[in-house]
Amino acid sequence: MPTARKCSSSSLSETSPILPSSASIEMSSDAGESSSAARRTVFLGVDVGTGSARAGLFDEQGRLIGSASSPIQIWKEKDCIEQSSTDIWHAVCTAVKAACSLASVVPEEVVGLGFAATCSLVAVDSDGSPVSVSWTGDARRNIIVWMDHRAVNQAERINANNSPVLQYCGGSLSPEMQAPKLLWVKENLKESWSLIFRWMDLSDWLSFRATGDDTRSLCTTVCKWTYLGHAHMEVAREKDSHSMEACGWDDVFWEEIGLGDLVEGNHAKIGRSVAFPGHPLGSGLTPAAAKELGLLVGTPVGTALIDAHAGGVGTMESLPETESKDDVANEEAICHRMVLVCGTSTCHMAVSRNKLFIPGVWGPFWSAMVPEYWLTEGGQSATGALLDHIIENHVAAPLLANRAAAQSISIYELLNKILESMMQERKVLFVSALTEDMHVLPDFHGNRSPVADPKSKGMVCGLTLETSEKQLALLYLATIQGIAYGTRHIVEHCNSHGHKIDTLLACGGLSKNPLYVQEHADIVGCRIILPRESETVLLGAAILGAVAAQKYSGVHDAMRVLNAAGQVVHPSKDVKVKKYHDAKYQIFKSLYEQQLSHRSIMMQALQ
Repeated sequence: MPTARKCSSSSLSETSPILPSSASIEMSSDAGESSSAARRTVFLGVDVGTGSARAGLFDEQGRLIGSASSPIQIWKEKDCIEQSSTDIWHAVCTAVKAACSLASVVPEEVVGLGFAATCSLVAVDSDGSPVSVSWTGDARRNIIVWMDHRAVNQAERINANNSPVLQYCGGSLSPEMQAPKLLWVKENLKESWSLIFRWMDLSDWLSFRATGDDTRSLCTTVCKWTYLGHAHMEVAREKDSHSMEACGWDDVFWEEIGLGDLVEGNHAKIGRSVAFPGHPLGSGLTPAAAKELGLLVGTPVGTALIDAHAGGVGTMESLPETESKDDVANEEAICHRMVLVCGTSTCHMAVSRNKLFIPGVWGPFWSAMVPEYWLTEGGQSATGALLDHIIENHVAAPLLANRAAAQSISIYELLNKILESMMQERKVLFVSALTEDMHVLPDFHGNRSPVADPKSKGMVCGLTLETSEKQLALLYLATIQGIAYGTRHIVEHCNSHGHKIDTLLACGGLSKNPLYVQEHADIVGCRIILPRESETVLLGAAILGAVAAQKYSGVHDAMRVLNAAGQVVHPSKDVKVKKYHDAKYQIFKSLYEQQLSHRSIMMQALQ
C-alpha cells in the first residue's frame, strides 16, 4: 500500500497581456432591483475555464441572478499550452465587478465566495510573482494548462515504476496530471525550477491569491497530485472541518520519480495543509483582494474545486420533484448517478460509498467532490474542442458560419436543422441513421478513459471527395455519436467494476445542444437530467462560498437545497434505434483495436 503517514485530527492554524474587458452579461429579470429593495443573501461563484474567467451570483434558492465573463490569454505551441496567473486574476476581478454591477448586487449582499478552475499548474516564487514554465522564458507564462501534453514521456517513465499510489489513479498517471509536468520542468527548465517557491493547482492559487491561506483542497491534491485523501478518513469529518496537516503524501513515490526535493520542508512547495472543499480559508478576503474584486474585506472564501468537480457539485442533486432528496434515501441513490461535465473536454463523475478500483479510470478519490464519498472520474480529453476542430477545419465552415449569423443562431443549431432536413429528404427513420457509412473514433487528443492511452489518435471512416455543407453535417453528427459511444464505453466499464449507474446528469456548454443530449441518451440507454440552472460550474463554486459562510453544514447539504432539475431527456423507445447504435458501437470499439494493430505493424517495420 502507499506509504502515507498516519494522520492526527489536530488543526493547523506580474505584467501580463491584459485583453479588453468585454464582459458578456447574463442577467435574470430581477437583476435591476432598486437599491431600496430588501437586502439579499447572495453566493458568488468564480470559474476560470480554458478561455475565460466567469463570475456568477446566486440567491438562496440556487437561482442565477447575474453573471459576467472576461477573456483570458492562452499561448499554444505544439504540445505546450500556457497561460498567465496575472492575466487570469485581472480577468477574475473584471468578471466579478461586472457581474455585481449589472445585477445590482452590493458588496454587503455577497456572503461567501468560492473558486473553481481548470486543473492547470501554477508556478510562483517566494514573493508570489510568476516564474516561467515556458521554453521562451517569458515570466508571464507561468501556468501549464491542463490540456498540455508536453510530459507524455515523463508520464510513461513514472508509470513504469508501478508505484502503489497509481492504483488510486486508475493504474497510471495521465500527462495531464501534475507529477509528470513537474518532472518535465525539473528536467528542462532548471533555472525556473530553482526559483519556484510554490507549485499550485489553479483553483488553489486563486483561493491563495484571495485569502493568503496556502491550504490546498482535497479535490485538487487527490485528483491531480497523487495525494491520498483517505489518510484522513478515520479522523476527519466534514462537519468538523478544519485545516488538516497534509499527511497523505507518499514520500517514497516522489523520491522514486526524481522529485524528492518536493518532500522537503514538510511538502511546503506542494502543500503542507489540506481541507475539505468549502472549508473557510484564513480570515476571508484580504484587504488587497477585496479592493481588487470590489467586495468586503473578510468575505468568507471556501476551499476550491476543479471546474469539472464544481459542475458535479452544482448538478448531482438535480432531481425531479417527485424523487426524494432526504438524507436516508440519498445515501445510496446518489451512487446510481453519473454527471457529465461537457465543455472543452468531458468529465464523467460518479460517487460511491466504498472505494472501487477501475482500470483506466481515475480514482477512487476520497472526498474529492462530495465529502466522505469516493469519487470515480472518467473523461474524454477533447469533446467540445473536437467538435470545434471538425467544423472549423472543414471547407464549408465559413459559408455555414455566415448563414448561421444571418439567422442569429449558432452554427450548431444550423447543422441540427440541416440534419433534420436531410432525414426527410433521404426518408430515413431517424436522424442517427444518416451516419450508417461514417464512423468516428474521437481520440484526437488521446484517450483518457477507459483505455488510458494518451497516444491514441482520432479516426474517421467513410470519407469521400464531397465537401458540401451536408457532408459537414454528417461528419458533425458522426463525431457527436463517437463521443457518445465513448461515454457508453466509460459507463459500461464502471458498471462492470462495481458501479450501478442508471441515470446521467449533464451540464456544461454541450448539454445545451439538444442533438448532443438525445444522442447520448439513445446511445448510453439512460435518461439524462438537465439541471434547472445552466451555469452549474458557477453554482458549484458558489456552494463553496455558501458553506464557508456557514449557511449550510456541508457541501452535500447545500447541494440538496441549491440543486434543481430542469428537463429530463429519455432514450428512444424505438427498438430500431437501439439496434442501430448497438451495431455502430461495435464498430466504434473495433476502430481502436485496428489502430493498435496498425501501430504494432509499423513499429515492427521500423525496427
